[in-house]
Amino acid sequence: MTTFEIIIIAVGLAMDASAVSLAAAAAGYAKDIRAKFRLSFHFGLFQFLMPVLGWFLGIRFVSYFKAFDHWIAFFLLAFIGIRMIRDGLGTSSVIQKNDPSRGMTMVMLSVATSIDALAVGLSLAMLDVNIWYPSIMIGVITTGMSLAAIKIGTRLGILFGKRMEIVGGVVLILIGFRILYSHLIP
Repeated sequence: MTTFEIIIIAVGLAMDASAVSLAAAAAGYAKDIRAKFRLSFHFGLFQFLMPVLGWFLGIRFVSYFKAFDHWIAFFLLAFIGIRMIRDGLGTSSVIQKNDPSRGMTMVMLSVATSIDALAVGLSLAMLDVNIWYPSIMIGVITTGMSLAAIKIGTRLGILFGKRMEIVGGVVLILIGFRILYSHLIP
């Protein structure tokens, strides 16, 4: 597998994390350097770890994950998206409680956006490709793309205010539907 092919795969895998980063920043959750770091670092870390995990699980378990991985991603993204929409329609005191750059919400978003990377790891195991270089590339590219998306999202949040939280929630739900569509419609 060439470096160019690995970069293309990494960019494709980073798209969901970048979209979530943009939505979270536009909704006002990535205001300080710590929140920006948490979002980009966790997305990059999970995108690095999932192919490694997929590699070690190997071909033996691929049928178990393939049957329902898209449903897990959909429900996680829909759950968080609905919470963001609800928060966008509510008061500002509720917003800090459901910050997507903190706690279990951050972990759920990281898992939901990196499930495809698990499948890539399984595929790389079948192709007998050494997992470390592709995984590092995937993690680094995801981190960089998430940081760029946060910068863009922050500007959108300044322009459009609290409405961007509703838009962000809708984006998460649409990403979930896209994942379902790509797995259920041949």
